[in-house]
Amino acid sequence: MTRKSQSGLSLIGVLFVGAALSAFVLLGLKLIPVLTEYHGIKRSIAAVAGEADPQNASVSQLRNAFSKRATVDDITSISPADLDITKEDGRIVISVDYSRKIHLFYNVSLVIDFSTSTGPSR
Repeated sequence: MTRKSQSGLSLIGVLFVGAALSAFVLLGLKLIPVLTEYHGIKRSIAAVAGEADPQNASVSQLRNAFSKRATVDDITSISPADLDITKEDGRIVISVDYSRKIHLFYNVSLVIDFSTSTGPSR
């Protein structure tokens, strides 16, 4: 009679893998809304810059247009005053830089710096 060796995870191994998976799921659930908002900001400033007439649009009109889009898209991380609006080569360029702090647990947080522009890549 031959002995078969057992294979698989022990109880401690299962608990460790479960804790690691739980940590990744928690991180993902906290990051998804922040990343979704960032993509909403990118879409909104691209739409505002694309729809504006470079010859006649004023900075206040562009900020007002962004404000309306931000209300619809539930953008709360930035305000229209945070937009850097310039005109380069006859077209409107809107850029924004901001940070988001995401509380994870106890005194541990994650800070993400975002930067986007409708102009050439920076």
